[in-house]
This record gives sequence, C-alpha cells and structure tokens, in this order.
Amino acid sequence: MTGSTHGNGNVGLWLGAVIVGAIVGIAGFSMLPGGVDPTFITVAEKLRPPSSLHWLGTDHLGRDVLGLTMQGAVASLAVAVIAVVIGACIGVPLGLIAAAREGWISQAIMRANDFIFAFPALVIAILLHDTMGAGMLNAIVAIGIFNIPVFARTAYGKAQPVWTLDFIRAARLAGKGDVRIALGHVLPLVMATIIVQATIQLGLGILAEAGLSYVGLGIVPPTPSWGRMLSEAQTLIGLAPRLAIVPGAAIALTVLGFTLLGDALSERVDPRRRGR
Repeated sequence: MTGSTHGNGNVGLWLGAVIVGAIVGIAGFSMLPGGVDPTFITVAEKLRPPSSLHWLGTDHLGRDVLGLTMQGAVASLAVAVIAVVIGACIGVPLGLIAAAREGWISQAIMRANDFIFAFPALVIAILLHDTMGAGMLNAIVAIGIFNIPVFARTAYGKAQPVWTLDFIRAARLAGKGDVRIALGHVLPLVMATIIVQATIQLGLGILAEAGLSYVGLGIVPPTPSWGRMLSEAQTLIGLAPRLAIVPGAAIALTVLGFTLLGDALSERVDPRRRGR
C-alpha cells in the first residue's frame, strides 16, 4: 500500500512539474523580442474565429487571444511569486521568533497573525485601493500580506517541537544565541515544509490575482491578465464562449499544476502521509 501511494505521489509530482514547467516556458517564450504585440487593437479584426493567423481567434477589440493568454501567464506568475516571497520573508522569521520565545512575545505574534488571516486578499485589496489604486502593486501587496500569517503558522508549527530537542539545549549551553540556533539548526529542519507551503501558495496566488483582476482591483490595461480577460468575456459568453474558456482553462491548469506539485512534495516531506 505504501508503494502504491509512493507511485501515485510520483505521478502527481511529475505531472505537476510538467504543467508548471510548461506554463513557465510559455510565459518566457511570450517575452522574447520580435513577436506580435497581442495588446495591439484592431477593431476591424474583432471576434474573428480561430485561423492560421490567430490560432485562438481574436477578442472584442481585435486582439490575439493566444498572445493575450501567453502574456497573461507572465503577469500571473510575477504577482504570485513576488507575493509568496514577501509572505515567506516576513512570515517565516515571525514564526521562528514565536517558536523560540514562548510567552507573551509568542502570543502577541500569533494573535496578530490570526487578525491578519481573518481578512482575505480581496478585502485587503479593497482597503489598499483608495491609497494605491488598482494595479499589479496593489495585487502583490494584498496577496503578500495575506501570505504572511500562512508562513508564520507553518514555521511556528514545525519549529516549536524542534526547540525542545536535546541538541538545541546543548547549543544553548554552548553559548549560542537564539538567532544563531534558529538560522543554523531550526531553519534547515523546517525549510522543506516551507518550500512545500510556498508551492501551494503559488497556486493560490494565481487564483487570487485572477480574482482581483476580475473585479478590477488587480492588473489594469494594457497589461494582459487572465482575470480581466474573464471579466471582459462575460458579456460575450453566448457569442464567443472561447473568450472565457481559454483564460479560465489557463487559470485552472496552472492552479492544478502547483497543487499537484505541492501535494506530491508534501507526501515526500511528511512521513505520516507517506504511510497512508
């Protein structure tokens, strides 16, 4: 049974890696110089069906749907990656500090994280809209803030038992401070779990960015965005359903890839899941 579970984990790992690699490759290919600008508006070519010139047709402004979808991957990945880095760089140290300093410091950090976690990225984006306006920065900050308590909880949950181990006590008796112990001994032991959590959060970040752009709080024109493509396609769903199907499928496939990858990595990191 363990072998079967391990085999399924390998399938999920490779499938997720292939999907994510393909999306990253498409995003990189769309950034190469010399290609056709998909944001160029040609009203005379609007709502053209798929053809040899436009493989997925054109939208209501005559823009190439395939090109918009490919460049939309760049924006979605950029927002998700930067937001996850922000969340990890702030949340992980907070979790390590809370695990090392049991008492009022730990309680204050974790209660503050609970307070932030109570506000979804959409609510944070609305609060930021009046000061920063809509745009990529607004989406990055909103999703990044939401990621902070996620990484803080992950780091705290994994680091707390480590601080009770004998070799940590020996390190303290040897005169090492909490910072040196956290960086040299605790962080390496929790890093695998943090990487798994980051992979999962990347998929959620893609979904969050699409949601923010859909309601007009994320990426703004002329930068292509899957969420805004969905928003613009909703009034044309009966006339040209492909305008909604293409970006929707891109979002679903990307989130699926990161989810499969994160789930497979989690099975490898957590021995209890391997046993099941």
